[in-house]
Amino acid sequence: MPAARRRAWDDEARDALHIMPLSAIPLETPGLQHARLIKNVRLQTVVEMFNDASAGSGQVYPRDISVYFESYKDEVERDLKKIDKIAQAASFDVYTSRIELRRLKINVNDHEALTLSDKKKAELTQYMTVFTRPLIEYVYGTEQLQINSVDDLIGMFANPNRDEALRNLRMMADRLDIELMGIPTFLEEYGDIFLSLAYFKKCLDEIVPEVERFITWMEEVKSSSEVKRDPRQVKMLAEITRDLTDITTSITGRFESFDNRSKDFWRDINAETFHSIRDLIQSHHTTIGGVLCGLAVKMALWKTRFARGGGGPNRRMEFIKSEILPGLSHIRSLEQSAARSNV
Repeated sequence: MPAARRRAWDDEARDALHIMPLSAIPLETPGLQHARLIKNVRLQTVVEMFNDASAGSGQVYPRDISVYFESYKDEVERDLKKIDKIAQAASFDVYTSRIELRRLKINVNDHEALTLSDKKKAELTQYMTVFTRPLIEYVYGTEQLQINSVDDLIGMFANPNRDEALRNLRMMADRLDIELMGIPTFLEEYGDIFLSLAYFKKCLDEIVPEVERFITWMEEVKSSSEVKRDPRQVKMLAEITRDLTDITTSITGRFESFDNRSKDFWRDINAETFHSIRDLIQSHHTTIGGVLCGLAVKMALWKTRFARGGGGPNRRMEFIKSEILPGLSHIRSLEQSAARSNV
């Protein structure tokens, strides 16, 4: 694979909710390092061996990998133990993947593979201003300074250019119970935590309108005479509409709670409030990632199959039953489990 294509392939995996590059973890089987784990529309984990415009996506279930590497049976068997564990993750976004790999005590080959690409970070700049603005106002008393990345933020506070800013940084360090020299380290952690929130928020903002359009498209089926004659189908459509609406409403509410908690931190800066919001956001990574991943893969397939909308009632019902319904209860359960926790 050409270098440019390989880079694009790797960046796609780093930025996606449903893809994990196997190059990120130490595997023994030659060839597997170039494959990826992906979540399909039914939220099953499969190994994608290749993906190109002409041949499409070559996917196999993890248990069938050995067929492709018959000369490496022992290596495949050992690698499968790791892959089978990772496959249980609800999402393969970089933040959930870090948590899962640490939990499973699986070492990481390339930490860069578990960070967002530079392109994605740049796309999130406007989302990050929500979290950088109060920091800038606290230290500099203004929000006019231009910040394009977390690195810019760290550099600015590592070398403050005003006496008042330096005094405010000393006050912040005292409140956070860290040395002044520890401010850049704090900012790295602050930046990563809120970069994760910005990433998930952008995913949410892209997915929710698609879900709303899908519900409208699905609701149109109810007017067909075939569906009207079958109460079971009418009930199924109503339940799917209810589930999708409840899921998107609930997860949107979670993000509103995160915003409120971050505002609380800036009203009363101290180590306890920061650790509290950091732990809160991190504790929700896996459920947020799982819910958004599930919705994203389903909406992506819907847009692919019905790129121009339309589709007769029978074709729509078949798609809804075969591709949307399977796994939807899992997404709902994930969101319900998170909603029951304290935010």
